[in-house]
Amino acid sequence: MGPRVLACTACHGEQGRATPEGYFPRIAGKPAGYLYNQLLNFREGRRSYPQMAWLLEHLTDAYLQEMAEHFAALQLPYAPPPASQAPPAVLERGRRLVREGDAARGLPACVRCHGDALTGVSPWLPGLLGLSRDYVAGQLGAWQTGQRHAQAPDCMADIARRLEPQDVGAIAAWLAAQPVPAGGVPAAGLAARLPLRCGGVPEAGSATPDGAVPEGGQ
Repeated sequence: MGPRVLACTACHGEQGRATPEGYFPRIAGKPAGYLYNQLLNFREGRRSYPQMAWLLEHLTDAYLQEMAEHFAALQLPYAPPPASQAPPAVLERGRRLVREGDAARGLPACVRCHGDALTGVSPWLPGLLGLSRDYVAGQLGAWQTGQRHAQAPDCMADIARRLEPQDVGAIAAWLAAQPVPAGGVPAAGLAARLPLRCGGVPEAGSATPDGAVPEGGQ
């Protein structure tokens, strides 16, 4: 699979290990289910990026699954985070939202879904560390404006629309400034039930998320 996915590395870096300074996200070591969902989302138009859509439009579900499993298996070191230029008050606002949420606005803490270490949860939920500030802010903004979608119900769109502009900047700045612990390996499971129903994550006892195609399905 390595030679077949060289086109991916043109943007995502050698072996998919993009650095925090680059806009394109790291895909090496991300949970396979999450990567598979994103490949489906690009191919089916829920995420809009012409280059990705062109690369994926003729690939089968089974091939996308192989691609996802290939990159998920690449456990490679993370670069240290760049020094943050954000003021301490902004970083504290971001830390509080990521780790505690805001119950008054119905905002769950990011750690409720992405794991206490923020390295993701296998197989469906991505880590939030090792990404650039601009990428995190850009994706939250895309959910807010309806430019990015996921399988329904789109829980991240719901959460992003509750965020104020200052929240987006603070969350992105704090996350981008954090080192990646334990090699960035995703947690094996969630500590508690997800706070919201997410279409890209199966209910307990379900083999596939809403909108995903089981092996051999159409």
